[in-house]
Amino acid sequence: MEKIKVLFVCMGNICRSPTAEGVFTKLINEKKLASRFTVDSAGTHAYHVGNPPDARAQQAALKRGVELQHLRARKVHSSDFDYFDYVLAMDDDNYSILIHACPDEYKDKVKYFLDYAPHLGVREVPDPYYGEKFGFERVLDMVEDASLGFLETLQKVGAIKLSN
Repeated sequence: MEKIKVLFVCMGNICRSPTAEGVFTKLINEKKLASRFTVDSAGTHAYHVGNPPDARAQQAALKRGVELQHLRARKVHSSDFDYFDYVLAMDDDNYSILIHACPDEYKDKVKYFLDYAPHLGVREVPDPYYGEKFGFERVLDMVEDASLGFLETLQKVGAIKLSN
């Protein structure tokens, strides 16, 4: 069975997208689905390549049992559009950058991550980098909701089977 390959994308790959990678990885581990997925994150800009996630993101995530310290920032590469099945953008700016960089045959892979949490009523995960520490908590809440919604969508289309 082929793995479902998921790439989470924000601007610098040190706050939102590594948080999404960590939260989603924890969720699929808990659901015993990790062997069905390849999960990664990247940024549309190369500001922080090689750096670990922001210390505030790491702290907030760790309080929820999500480990991020092993992750390192990288920039989206053109080959990512071919390799990954889902390229999930955190906001409008990064979605636009991804769509413009993406070859036409792969544009259907680029989606907003929060489209999997429509009950939140927003499409963008706010960038907590310049905000207060509670911004990282809000990002975690949103990412947890979208991760569950993404898994439920994959189940509805028959890509995975969820058990309780």
